[in-house]
Amino acid sequence: MDRFYVAKCAQIASILEVSGHPKPGNVHRTQDFEDMVFEDFLVSGVVIGDHMRKAAQRGSRYRDPDSWHKIGLGKIIKDSVLETDRWVKNNTNLGIIMLFTPLSAAAGMSSDLESVRYHAGNIMQATTSQDAVNLYQAINLANAGGMGDQDQLDVSNAAAAQELIDNDVSMFQVLEMSAGWDMLAYELTQDLPVTFDTGYPVFKGLKTTEGINPATVQTFLTILSQYPDTLISRKYDQQKAEKVSADAKSILNVGGILTREGRKKIQEFDQELLSGKLNPGTTADLTASSIMTSYLADYDHYKF
Repeated sequence: MDRFYVAKCAQIASILEVSGHPKPGNVHRTQDFEDMVFEDFLVSGVVIGDHMRKAAQRGSRYRDPDSWHKIGLGKIIKDSVLETDRWVKNNTNLGIIMLFTPLSAAAGMSSDLESVRYHAGNIMQATTSQDAVNLYQAINLANAGGMGDQDQLDVSNAAAAQELIDNDVSMFQVLEMSAGWDMLAYELTQDLPVTFDTGYPVFKGLKTTEGINPATVQTFLTILSQYPDTLISRKYDQQKAEKVSADAKSILNVGGILTREGRKKIQEFDQELLSGKLNPGTTADLTASSIMTSYLADYDHYKF
């Protein structure tokens, strides 16, 4: 796929995800947080474009499996976080960057969506210890809340980077260590199952029949209903995360955003999550990757 197209898909997906309204418990077009506002996310979605284009370009350059380790996913993730930090003051998109970077690199060496998924999983496995070091540094730069408080991924430990090099621990292996308690790590080490098998089909199916915003919100609710949000479980506990998922499922059972009753319940759910300081941020990241995947699937329609 053309690298410029891939970058546009990433930018569009970032902006559409945050614009989803009302996306319960998250910043959206009519709702800001105290430390970050809707416009921060719009800016963040635009400024990563050059780096996603670079990821796609490097994917196109290193098509041979023996050279996949040269793509430098970790460095692109770190550079994307640095670029975001130049424009906004808080971490708005670390999770999105972590998902979009291998998707972009895989798209650069692919001609169809099936190949994107295959390549994304395999180039993750080809990552190096230097990729892992760059990921650690990106997490620290983003000051990502709830990350790095586990012994197996102590990203705040200055000695950890050297340990990764000395023990030749790849970025894939680092994420495998945390896959049991972090949904993004699980997603990136298991061939993106939530993105491709859950989120993408919902967004793709509703985008043309119901419109982009209903497709975005329904995708978010669908993912949340099936996968307790690990940002919530890390900050609070698993029971609270499962309760949030059960509430999302109950809203879907009455139609979600596609019915009047569902829309009323979504509004109530949004305010309930806000008052409890419950932010399903991981679900938002996976919604973004689902949207990006949908646009990548339309490559033949948009290419010139």
